[in-house]
Amino acid sequence: MHESLLDARALSCPLPVLRANRALRGLAPGALLRVLATDRASVADFQAFCRETGHALLAHGEEAGVFSFVIRRRAEPDASA
Repeated sequence: MHESLLDARALSCPLPVLRANRALRGLAPGALLRVLATDRASVADFQAFCRETGHALLAHGEEAGVFSFVIRRRAEPDASA
């Protein structure tokens, strides 16, 4: 599956999450977004963001001070609800 990339390196909290939220809104349900960030707080921020919004945090890791997050956009809410 194709994965979009958002480079949020050198941005401080809360900008990586805010930019990811904007990027996810432009993606189809189920699409993947990889976010690169250098702010240490982004680990807790993305965990909380995904928990609160229903997006799935599929993976995260760190290499040489760069944090990588793979997020799957949530399915649209059921229109009948």
